Amino acid sequence: MNAREVVAADIGGTNARFAIAEVADGRVVSLGEPVTLETAQHGSLQLAWQAFGKKLGRDLPRAAAIAVASPINDTLIKLTNNPWIIRPPLIESRLEVDTWTLINDFGAVGHAVGQLDEKWFIHLCGPDAPLPDHGSLTVCGPGTGLGVAQVLRLKDGYHVIETEGGHIDFAPLDGIEDELVRRLRKTYTRVSAERVCSGPGIVPIYETLASIEGKKVTQDQDDIELWKLALEGKDSLAVAAMDRFCLALGAVAGDLALTHGPTGVVIAGGLGLRLKDNLLESGFGQRFVAKGRFQSLMASIPVKLITHPQPGLFGAAAAFAQEHTR
Repeated sequence: MNAREVVAADIGGTNARFAIAEVADGRVVSLGEPVTLETAQHGSLQLAWQAFGKKLGRDLPRAAAIAVASPINDTLIKLTNNPWIIRPPLIESRLEVDTWTLINDFGAVGHAVGQLDEKWFIHLCGPDAPLPDHGSLTVCGPGTGLGVAQVLRLKDGYHVIETEGGHIDFAPLDGIEDELVRRLRKTYTRVSAERVCSGPGIVPIYETLASIEGKKVTQDQDDIELWKLALEGKDSLAVAAMDRFCLALGAVAGDLALTHGPTGVVIAGGLGLRLKDNLLESGFGQRFVAKGRFQSLMASIPVKLITHPQPGLFGAAAAFAQEHTR
């Protein structure tokens, strides 16, 4: 096995993460210590790339595996929550690389799911068994948005299908969620799952619960502060909003599972990992299986939480390995 070095990059709205990975025979051999740079402190991917090289104090490998929080095209990519612009035809000259892979950030998470060992997954609900080594896996993750991918595990490897499943319609299941949708519809004519099951979604949930309780809330609630209050248990209304979020995420994950017909489901995303204990203790599992005539089918699906600290970086390297070293 001749391992090859590659620069793995995971470019989001706030942070750009870099690491040196080793890949061989279509798989990731190792992932070095990550370096996190604030995107606001750098004017472009090229400048951040060079800053990473300076921090390492060495010449960078002439191979790049780049995951970006944006749909991918062949001409010009404008990141969703980041002012950087990436022009794929210029990657080789700007980054001084000979080979490269460019992938959507959640497509990269799908590659991580396809390659990571079972030790990086913990059980949430369904059968407490390893993810199957063949069949369809649904991967969804709450963060700034709601990422969704499908991973097809086959005898000769796996394939990742990037989707926009986070933008399916949100289906309310009780009176509280009816009120939530009514509130959101005042701003958004169409209420997608992402409006509820993503980091910012805690704000309208919190405001809806406050309205039901007859409590006044200040304008322009900050979702980061609400999550902090909820996770620390310092605000009972924020805790209730977090519990409701977990319920909604369980229902949406179950809807996605029905759509993909999977043999396993993986919850990913930075927020998903922070909610580990809450997901285990909430009604997430009950909502996941509550699909009427298909309840017994849903109960047979193992649902896991990915715990790898850098699935985006690992997955970007895995995508490069699959494309260039098989």
